[in-house]
Amino acid sequence: MDAFSEILNGVRLNGALFFSAEFSAPWGYSSPESKTLTATLSPGAAHLVMYHFVLAGHAAVELATGEATEVGPGDIVVLPHGDAHDMSSGRGVKKPFPNYGVSAKVKARELSPLRAGGGGETTRFVCGYMTCDPWLSRPILSGLPALFKVNIRTDPSGQWLESSILQLVEEAASGRVGSEAMLAKLSEALFVDTLRRYVAGLPSQQLGWLAGARDPIVGRSLGLMHGRIAHPWTLADLAEEVGISRSALVERFTKYLSEAPMSYLTRWRLQLAARSLEKTSRGVAEIAGEVGYESEAAFNRAFKREFGQPPGRYRAEIKSAQI
Repeated sequence: MDAFSEILNGVRLNGALFFSAEFSAPWGYSSPESKTLTATLSPGAAHLVMYHFVLAGHAAVELATGEATEVGPGDIVVLPHGDAHDMSSGRGVKKPFPNYGVSAKVKARELSPLRAGGGGETTRFVCGYMTCDPWLSRPILSGLPALFKVNIRTDPSGQWLESSILQLVEEAASGRVGSEAMLAKLSEALFVDTLRRYVAGLPSQQLGWLAGARDPIVGRSLGLMHGRIAHPWTLADLAEEVGISRSALVERFTKYLSEAPMSYLTRWRLQLAARSLEKTSRGVAEIAGEVGYESEAAFNRAFKREFGQPPGRYRAEIKSAQI
């Protein structure tokens, strides 16, 4: 039972590659925050995670805060919170950058490479995005920095992904039927693989949800709770499932997540319930059952403790605010 996979399955990832470029130095362009691109790339999406995959050459990616990273062949740089950023051939490129027709290409979702720049070293890259529910994917997103990178050329699986994506980018640019749908699926696989590599590379002393999900005991506990949210878990049941004493489980779980397993489970259940109240018309009793409460009254009490008001009033205020 994989907590990481359980969360990703629950947030219904969708995405695609949307831009392909071959820029020669000096070059640079500025990308707005992902909210600005949502209407063009995925209307109605609650959150866009953006990434750039460097196929050849080198580039620099910099946030408005000054945080920056250098990327090279095989590197994927991810902006999980959708921050505005600059991507360029490196220091010394004067701003503001020209648009090079990027906006028109992105709007058209046309994947033939855009060729531009000053005639120096060529950098080839593709850009992609993933949509997700920021609320349900909060455990993962909250543990990620504004910008990070991994390299996928370190093993055969990453190399296979890269070669498959390259082939499909060429097919999509030529208009071959079905290539964009296949590319979307590969884009999702690439994103998940990137996250897995990032988590695998976290320092051994790292704490938080992502590090906990990697730990064999805490990760299995999280996977069981997320995978069987309505199960009437007790601490004793959970400890038996993962093969550790109750006190040891509480100690280990709390080390990574700063709360005990049952407290975490209660909070996550209520968060799922709140999302259902916001997004569906299902009755309160039905939602209570879905997240593991046999009694609607017990659910109402727990919900009020967490959110300061009963579920019916919570839903009414959310709906009123959306009008």
